Amino acid sequence: MDRLQAISVFAQVVEQGHLSRAAERLGLSTSAVSRHLADLEAHLGVRLLNRTTRRLSLTEAGQAFYERSVQLLADLEEAEAAVSSGAVTPRGTLKITCSMTFGIRLLAPAIAAFAARHPAVRFEIELSDRQVDIVDEGIDLAVRIGDIGPQTLIGRRIGSMQLVCCAAPAYLAAHGTPRLPADLARHACLTYAYSATGNAWRFLDAQGHEHMVRVQGGVHANNGQLLAVLATSGMGIVLEPDFIVAPELASGALVALLPGHAPAASGIYVVYPSRRHLSAKVRAFADFLVERFRGEGGQMEPLATLRVPRMPAGPTMRR
Repeated sequence: MDRLQAISVFAQVVEQGHLSRAAERLGLSTSAVSRHLADLEAHLGVRLLNRTTRRLSLTEAGQAFYERSVQLLADLEEAEAAVSSGAVTPRGTLKITCSMTFGIRLLAPAIAAFAARHPAVRFEIELSDRQVDIVDEGIDLAVRIGDIGPQTLIGRRIGSMQLVCCAAPAYLAAHGTPRLPADLARHACLTYAYSATGNAWRFLDAQGHEHMVRVQGGVHANNGQLLAVLATSGMGIVLEPDFIVAPELASGALVALLPGHAPAASGIYVVYPSRRHLSAKVRAFADFLVERFRGEGGQMEPLATLRVPRMPAGPTMRR
């Protein structure tokens, strides 16, 4: 068995989702593809794929092996490129998607800096707080927070994000200050449409115990920046990413709440369909984002100096 070819066939089957499509892409017969997979599974002594007449899915062992395989193939491709053709200049159109506020505040300056280095690259950018299907919509690269999406996507961590529970001083003066997560159930909370947990806000205490509270309020929106502005106006309490509310926290327009309780941090990733056969423009921009945003301990540099002010002791919550 040619292990390298078998691994390449396996990775292509995962990315195409079907034996016949992978066979067409590789220029092999379907039976040859099936034989490579069978030989690889026999060599490893584990099942990599669950096969039915309609679909293929990775086993747990298959998922782990796929992640290692695409990295191996990428390293080999990069080694070959380094000795055969030298550095390839990034050029062409790079299609990117990102959430609205992150794109405006953090990605836009990064794009400007990259463009100064690589003037042959032009950009098409879609800012949307929904999770765009980058394969179906022909997107080269996405920046995502938390879940990167389907298992065939590759995510490289560029930093982390912390949700901050906060409110305007005027709101707290009028309605009292929540001291525990459970207190939020009796407050006006401004909720985000694309939250993975819906209106259930989750916090961890100093011992790592989870506290979940279901919240409600008069505003439910699909944009975090809008909710932050409404919170600054005194309409209620928000749970927002630090990169959205950092200026308001620093100025005192918003005050961080619930000392000793915080949601779990989420990773921020640059995401693309596969490490294999990456164009020079995608590879260069992904490397650039990792270099630009990653600081000490994986914390994104633009947020590393943020010191979230905490609400001093004050009146208890009014019921």
